[in-house]
Amino acid sequence: MFLCRSLNHFLHFLGKKPEPTTQSPTFPQNQSNPPEKPTTVKMSKLDGVEHKTLKVNGINMHYAEISGSGGDPIILFIHGFPELWYTWRHQMAALSSLGYRTIAPDLRGYGDTDAPEKVEEYAYLNVVGDLVAHIDAVTTSGDEAVFVVGHDWGAMIAWQLCQYRPEKVKALVNMSVVFSPRNPDRVPVPTLRHVFGDDYYICRFQKPGEIEAEFKKLGTENVLKKFLTYKTPGPLYLPKPKLFKRSENAASALPPWLAQEDLHYYVNKYDKKGFTGPINYYRNIDRNWELTAPWTGAKISVPVKFIVGDQDLTYNSPGAKEYIHGGGFKRDVPLLDETVVLNGLGHFLHEESPDEINQHIHNFFQKFLEK
Repeated sequence: MFLCRSLNHFLHFLGKKPEPTTQSPTFPQNQSNPPEKPTTVKMSKLDGVEHKTLKVNGINMHYAEISGSGGDPIILFIHGFPELWYTWRHQMAALSSLGYRTIAPDLRGYGDTDAPEKVEEYAYLNVVGDLVAHIDAVTTSGDEAVFVVGHDWGAMIAWQLCQYRPEKVKALVNMSVVFSPRNPDRVPVPTLRHVFGDDYYICRFQKPGEIEAEFKKLGTENVLKKFLTYKTPGPLYLPKPKLFKRSENAASALPPWLAQEDLHYYVNKYDKKGFTGPINYYRNIDRNWELTAPWTGAKISVPVKFIVGDQDLTYNSPGAKEYIHGGGFKRDVPLLDETVVLNGLGHFLHEESPDEINQHIHNFFQKFLEK
């Protein structure tokens, strides 16, 4: 959640150059074996949603699906933090009715997908490895491309998927977190700490077990409610003495787009799985920077539409608007078709205004369907 619009590009604007750290790289398991057939587990209360499990890249990955006919184009939805497949419920329902086969996994560490114990197993290469194997398993021949939609961390993962395996992606709609090339001169977390201080949320997430203990004291529902209702276009701080505390006059009601039953769904899953897996993504930020050195200077070579809310703090971070509207974004993503800035929307724009987002997704993907 609220990941800098792109850590790599963001670092061009912030702080002095810190010394790089040294960590051992990890890589996803070999994918030479053919993917297993998915196992259907149960039906969701949402109409037509099937819950399935696939063995991919050494883990059991849960995903939700609304199946169409055998030839319907696939949309793969990739969620962020602190979300689940469930964040895409509105998109899945609407777009499946328009002739798509919609698939939304719980990423590793989330929901009903396995959560590896080692922190280093949540690096980009591991997560993209999961998704490549997943795409191979759900496509007819195992070598087809799919449409992809990403948000927050899901957007970051989608950018990486397009860099490593562009042939797997027909077209991409990404939300909130813009792409930019790797900055070889700045290690991300030390730079963020230098600029924002130790209470900046990404810095607070780095020590294993610490923030989880604080979240436990607050309670899962309170933590998720604070994250999901945050709508301040500025840096997020989590100071130890007053974690998440707001003024007494601050509104505590849920926003119109988040029903109590929706919050309960998230709470139930996070109560069972905990926050460690999702937060481990943040603990791999510097490791990702190290492991992606071979892609320094690489561009995104798939067609892209980018959508962001004007109240999203990612859009209001230093240098973001200049990069997006000043030509840098188009330079790094040559096939960028359109950038859409939606007035009045914050970070969770696809839940805040689902009909509008659904139309944007459909209109873009239609361009790549055979007439």
